[in-house]
Amino acid sequence: MNDHPAPAAPRQRLVTWDDPGGGAHARRTVSGLDLLRGIVAGSVPPPPVARLIGMDFAAVEHGSVTLRLAPGEHLYNPMGVVHGGMIATLLDSAMGCAVHSTLPAGRGYTTLEIKVNYLRAVTEASGELVAIGRTVHAGRRTGVAEAVLKDARGRTCATASTTCLIFDLDGPETSA
Repeated sequence: MNDHPAPAAPRQRLVTWDDPGGGAHARRTVSGLDLLRGIVAGSVPPPPVARLIGMDFAAVEHGSVTLRLAPGEHLYNPMGVVHGGMIATLLDSAMGCAVHSTLPAGRGYTTLEIKVNYLRAVTEASGELVAIGRTVHAGRRTGVAEAVLKDARGRTCATASTTCLIFDLDGPETSA
């Protein structure tokens, strides 16, 4: 006997994005802060991952980036809550972009490590999520940042910290 209900009709989500190579010139010729401000203003397309998961850039300042995401069932894991990897992606993006906002033209970053503390389950009922990433340190070779994720009621859902590698965009790290 099958105790499982009949599956519901499949849902769809159409994702479109801009050519990620289109911002390559801007990444090399403007500061990280100006590039991120261009994304907020709409003059620079957001990265494809932002469109994929539904993340929006809400605010950008030197050393601080605020991202928003409306959680939906398309982000759920088998337990019926937003997958921890999606939360980690949102927090990683906020922290990495916070470090990026401190960099001059021609410098880039990548995540070396990330630590996430999940404090409460997130579902559609959580309402809009807000991730605020803040730079703790931005040196010549490494950056350190932290972030907090809050739901629509202001409750902390997760916290995170990261270390980023900082490098020249035309350096050996980008010519794999």
